[in-house]
Amino acid sequence: MNPKGDKPKSKISASRKLSLKMLLLTRACEDLERETQEREEEKVRYLGDKLPPLQVSGMSLEELQSLCKQLHTKIDVVDEERYDCESKVNKHNKDIHELKLKVQDLGGKFKKPALRKVRVSADEMMRALLGSKHKGSMDLRANLKSVKKEDVKQDKVLTSEVGDWRKNVEAMSGMEGRKKMFDTGGGGQ
Repeated sequence: MNPKGDKPKSKISASRKLSLKMLLLTRACEDLERETQEREEEKVRYLGDKLPPLQVSGMSLEELQSLCKQLHTKIDVVDEERYDCESKVNKHNKDIHELKLKVQDLGGKFKKPALRKVRVSADEMMRALLGSKHKGSMDLRANLKSVKKEDVKQDKVLTSEVGDWRKNVEAMSGMEGRKKMFDTGGGGQ
């Protein structure tokens, strides 16, 4: 490996790589052609075994009719086998498709379990998170702001001195309130 951490350079030149690819492709094409030729030969062999050549010359009418009946029975057997094979293939294809869908569903979805509420104190939580490193208890209420009770009492005293604001508003509203303000203001002169 290079000290820089880069990928190591290939020891094969680009032209050599290209020639190797070309050789591989030609070899693959030759193999494919050979396989198709072998399939055709096997097909001809199979048909030769299953269907011997017919010699109808010199046969009577009854012999031809019996030969036709034999051929029809063979055709029926072959059709049944073909139908059975096709139905098996279709069934297997459906099964494969269903299994692929199941795999996709399992891979894409994960049903989250319902969570339960658990009451855990701060000390228990710290023990669970830190393990044996947690020492002493942690009082979360110690860091809260404390409210002095004297302040609350002073607020109550101030509100009681002001009294009911509705009475004050009613007394100052209308002409009577203005008259009182004018009289108190005018009497001072």
